Amino acid sequence: MLVQQILSSKASDAVVTVKPGTLVRDAAQILADKRIGTVVVSAAGQTADGILSERDIVRELAAHGAGCLSRKVDDFMTTKLVTCTRADSADQVLQQMTDGRFRHMPVVEDGKLIGLITIGDVVKSRLSELSMEKDALQGMIMGH
Repeated sequence: MLVQQILSSKASDAVVTVKPGTLVRDAAQILADKRIGTVVVSAAGQTADGILSERDIVRELAAHGAGCLSRKVDDFMTTKLVTCTRADSADQVLQQMTDGRFRHMPVVEDGKLIGLITIGDVVKSRLSELSMEKDALQGMIMGH
């Protein structure tokens, strides 16, 4: 399965972004309100300048206390992003996420942010694929 198929199966292709300079407190509120695990930091909403996850916020809370909530997302976001394209395979993306120990990957083409996939999206697509394969094999065995 390709990333394009995963993006097509998502309820929404919108990527939640915040601008550089946004306070961590405001980003955390967006995460909570939208029940998501990450925001992409983007000056114009067209590129992925960084990514800030709930894990990033929790790590900073543990290390520096609640004062980190008054700092800017720029201070804690990941800037060395691992991205994929629509043409990448789900297995390839899952391997990168597993190896890198992250759960969200921006989909970028020609420098433009076109989507975001999560490890949950990839696992869901893989489970669907396995179910179809199982049904096909059962059909072959039973002579259908």
